[in-house]
Amino acid sequence: MKHPAQVIVRPLITEKGTMLRMAYNQYLFEVADDATKIDIKHALKQLYNVDAVKVRTMWVKPKPKRVGLRSKGYTKAWKKAVVTLKPNQTIEDFNL
Repeated sequence: MKHPAQVIVRPLITEKGTMLRMAYNQYLFEVADDATKIDIKHALKQLYNVDAVKVRTMWVKPKPKRVGLRSKGYTKAWKKAVVTLKPNQTIEDFNL
């Protein structure tokens, strides 16, 4: 089993994430590429001491990016997790 800090890369604090948190008690995280839903659930329990009701994962596709005049490249692909918590639980890192 992986260490929780290797599973959850960083919390995503965005406008959409704030609306999801206020309306549905859902939180967004960038997670490791090989992280499973069960790994994410256990990592949240150990890092933030919260119980996840539902974990949904998705891949964010790379976007084209220009570097210089003629050089083209892409941003990296990464995995995002949307975690739904029990109604009475919150994560303090998001309350900025």
